[in-house]
Amino acid sequence: MDIANRVKTLTPSSTLAITAKARELKNSGHDVIGLGAGEPDFNTPEYIIQAAKESMVQGMTKYTPTGGINELKQVIIDKLKKDNELDYKMSEIIVTSGAKHALYTLFQVLLNDDDEVIVPAPYWVSYPEQIKLAGGKPVIVDGLEDNNFKITPNQLESAITGKTKAIIINSPSNPTGMMYNETELRILGELCLKHNILIISDEIYEKLIYTEDKHVSIAQLSPELKANTVVINGVSKSHAMTGWRIGYAAGPEGIIKAMTNLASHSTSNPTSVAQYAALAAYEALEDPTIEMRKVFAERLDALYDLIVTIPGITCKKPQGAFYLFPNVSEAAKLNGFHSVDEWVSALLEEEKVAVVPGSGFGASDYMRLSYAISKEQLIEAANRIKRFVEKNRQ
Repeated sequence: MDIANRVKTLTPSSTLAITAKARELKNSGHDVIGLGAGEPDFNTPEYIIQAAKESMVQGMTKYTPTGGINELKQVIIDKLKKDNELDYKMSEIIVTSGAKHALYTLFQVLLNDDDEVIVPAPYWVSYPEQIKLAGGKPVIVDGLEDNNFKITPNQLESAITGKTKAIIINSPSNPTGMMYNETELRILGELCLKHNILIISDEIYEKLIYTEDKHVSIAQLSPELKANTVVINGVSKSHAMTGWRIGYAAGPEGIIKAMTNLASHSTSNPTSVAQYAALAAYEALEDPTIEMRKVFAERLDALYDLIVTIPGITCKKPQGAFYLFPNVSEAAKLNGFHSVDEWVSALLEEEKVAVVPGSGFGASDYMRLSYAISKEQLIEAANRIKRFVEKNRQ
């Protein structure tokens, strides 16, 4: 039986593919260092785990409202007020099965056939695929390395057509770790208001910043921008809860209602126990990101300092997230490869270092390295990459 046309054009996730290949080699007895992971290597804090256990004992294992339990919605509202100076009502919040599901549901309720969504590149791998699944067209705009991988107002204006429905802003970014500052966001936001373009602000990495730069949500810059923005976030990165699958969207009531209606026919509700775990995460006075930021910053410094010494590799130092995104096109040429994809594949085969090629992020000259593993492994990985480049010089 033939499959539906809507999934025939989908590109498999490059991050999941490289992780699967690395796991396969590791299971075969190879000493593989995986730099593909998009999740913190910390376990979920104990107080969150205990809250989940208690909720199960207390019988909180039934269906919940589709858009999430009110208690969790309220602490999300409190968080948005405290951290982002944003005021929302219950009807403007939906809790979803991860931030990825929030994005998927948003595109499904937002896009008609051939509606366009502007996607700055480098981009997270799922943005274009989710847009295509909703019948829309991703319009890729290249953020240049000279501008810290961020798009300019002129680039945005040039990409807008009569079919443009929305733009995605991911700050800090996956895969580059770069951030838009307040001035840049204001200018881009004004253009979106001028052309009536919805802003989708993916802020999942907002707590993982290693410089003095302050995370700014574009929605907090004016009442008009807030009314024209859907904020996407969740507990996956901030509380090391990737597997719990709890995210949320905050935005205009009509959009949130449509998302909730759609979710009622897809997931019914986010997992009940995971919602109570997320409730504990946001209610607690503890901030697990304090320790995470300290450790990630140390790893970033160690890995960055080694990577930039490798012949043929250049790299901008990121402000946040937990990825390096170095340009390795010259290294690939030095080693006689026609593409970075080929070079990355050979690196895994020869040196057992798994990295994600930049082609999956719309930037084929680059690779993404996650530093969500121990500093010792990162140092060893960098040494292996250097050895690979030097021994294969042509």
